[in-house]
Amino acid sequence: MARRAARKTAGRNANAKRAAGGKSRVKVKAKAKTKIKAVAKPAAAPRASQAPSADRKPPANPVLIEVTRGEMVESRHRLAVAVVDAGGKLVESWGDIERPIYGRSAIKPFQALPLLETGAADAFELGEPEIALACSSHNGEPQHTDRVHDWLARVGCEIADLECGAHLPYHEPTMLQLVANGGDITAIYNNCSGKHTGFLTTARHEGEPTKGYIRYEHPVQQRVTRAMSEMTGVDLTRSPRGIDGCGIPVLGMPLRAMAHGLARMADPRKLSADRANACKRIVAAIMAWPMLLGGTGRFGSSTMATFKNRFVLKGGAEGVYAAILPSLGLGVAIKADDGAGRAAEAAMAQTLRRLKLVSAAEAKQFADLLMPPVLNRAHLEVGRIRSTGEGRF
Repeated sequence: MARRAARKTAGRNANAKRAAGGKSRVKVKAKAKTKIKAVAKPAAAPRASQAPSADRKPPANPVLIEVTRGEMVESRHRLAVAVVDAGGKLVESWGDIERPIYGRSAIKPFQALPLLETGAADAFELGEPEIALACSSHNGEPQHTDRVHDWLARVGCEIADLECGAHLPYHEPTMLQLVANGGDITAIYNNCSGKHTGFLTTARHEGEPTKGYIRYEHPVQQRVTRAMSEMTGVDLTRSPRGIDGCGIPVLGMPLRAMAHGLARMADPRKLSADRANACKRIVAAIMAWPMLLGGTGRFGSSTMATFKNRFVLKGGAEGVYAAILPSLGLGVAIKADDGAGRAAEAAMAQTLRRLKLVSAAEAKQFADLLMPPVLNRAHLEVGRIRSTGEGRF
């Protein structure tokens, strides 16, 4: 009897628990319905997948340059190209020209403006060779380093004052000779030593500390930032910022704005008298001394020397290239997505042909310069770097 009573009691307790559990589940479901209704109220807001995202990839730029080997295209390069006049009108473009890029060394002509505008260039009696070197990414050949050494002495500075860092000369014969002779690898061989000597010159002229001249807050760099902002029409104090290979600040700007600034150097008539004069002197110096801008075997120097006084060409790291076209009053800015310099150079050559600054006959005559061959180790031609023709490029 006791066992039957216990079983009945246990059964009643189990039923009670099941009933309680059932009620609990009903309540949970009711709460879930309430939650769904609450979430459904702001359904008019865009879904997360529809909201703008900083991580979303921009549309791909067109494939403008290809590299052949034998009977096949082996590599392809995507680029953006902007051709702009001095008034800011877009003349031609390919790809995304509004995406910010770092101009790198291609914008050195902008960075040299304060050297002339402050009066520093005249105070230290700088000539066209020094002005060209201030815009250069040189090979480290004697024609470059001898002049930079003399210039440093003229402004009371030494190689140790250069804050650009040291690397071997780009020019292979010079590099091999330096190593064979056990020479010191100093900052004078840095491809940017001319630009940095220009910065030191401005600091000396203005009575400013030379130490730390590469820092963003230093007056030298503040003047450079202001000049570039005025030329491009972009407030670069609010732009993405990084550190260039030579240690100075590098500031992001749309490719279109960069081309606009270059066009204003090509046609400076609407600039202030001092700014226009500085632009003219920089363009004239580079045209007169193209081999000081880069050196032996460099695309920009060789092309400017071949087509005398037609344009200023200046390359930069990571596939950036710039052109100042005084006869047309235009500026050209190019960026290769993959950072390939060979692609940027080939795209610049094609742009010069499109703008008729290089004739069809000249393009054929100087094909090895403008559409470089791909050579094997035996120096035999095995392919070409050329335009794809995409988008009528």
